[in-house]
Amino acid sequence: MPARIPFSAIALACAASAAAETPTPPPAATAGQISTQAEIIALEEERHNRLTMPVMVEGTGPFAFMIDTGSQATAITHEIRTLANLAPAGRATLVGMASRREVELATIGRIEFGTNSYTNFAAPVLEREHVGADGIIGLDALQDFRVLIDFRKATISVEDPSVKQRRGGYEIVVRARSKLGQLLITDAMVEGVRATVIIDTGAQASLGNMALRDKIRARRAQQVVTTDVNGVDITGELAFVRTLSIEGLSLTDVPLTFADTPAFAALGLQDQPVLSLGMQHLALFDRVAIDFEKKRIMFDVPADIARAVREAQQRLNYVPRF
Repeated sequence: MPARIPFSAIALACAASAAAETPTPPPAATAGQISTQAEIIALEEERHNRLTMPVMVEGTGPFAFMIDTGSQATAITHEIRTLANLAPAGRATLVGMASRREVELATIGRIEFGTNSYTNFAAPVLEREHVGADGIIGLDALQDFRVLIDFRKATISVEDPSVKQRRGGYEIVVRARSKLGQLLITDAMVEGVRATVIIDTGAQASLGNMALRDKIRARRAQQVVTTDVNGVDITGELAFVRTLSIEGLSLTDVPLTFADTPAFAALGLQDQPVLSLGMQHLALFDRVAIDFEKKRIMFDVPADIARAVREAQQRLNYVPRF
């Protein structure tokens, strides 16, 4: 019988197309208002190992929203729409990991997380049982921020990118390219095969596509079932990958679920090796920082691993003198 991973692999792409009656926010109001200092917000560990933070919606709340760097759109649940008395904003096609479904939109003037806010947007309205939280803070609300998730302290830092970071602390700094607001790591290696990596804090499990599976000839260990934000199941093949390498750091014996999903297709990645790195593997790091302005992702690894990485880099850079 297939194993089930509830609420895994949340919404890589949302609101791909909107109905004609959807209002267009004025250009000056689309960007969030960003505080000049970092806002440190305590995280709660959600029951499936994802992260939530308190969010106010139109002055109502707080509600527990999941930070989802794999979702293009900030979304709410039906309960929030009712409590905040939000006006309808037409309909849109939401692309989840398993499906494409038309959903209702609601008009939101302002949400607040810490001292930061995001204003004047239309949000997909979802079922709470399929989200696993009261809502999702997606890439649209995070584009002006530098987001730091500290797994050891269970905190999240939302920073103005103009605020200088403290020096040091990150053993791995990866340059990324942007596509539809998503930052893509394009030089990762999976068993020697180059693959694109998406950092997906909204997913419990890590997911690869069938193009990657075929390249590395992964052998299936068992079937697993995941449910997307539309409540639709997708059956994948769980296998163990011998190595996953990102900028000199190599993970070994990595459990990875393989499936072809509409979400990868929405990013134009269905025919090339790609994987989304979920919380099961992100939590192996001490901290993960995502700088959307500078298009880079930084990883802080445990001290013993950091020492091994430095030693490996020194060996690679060593030039003997005669």
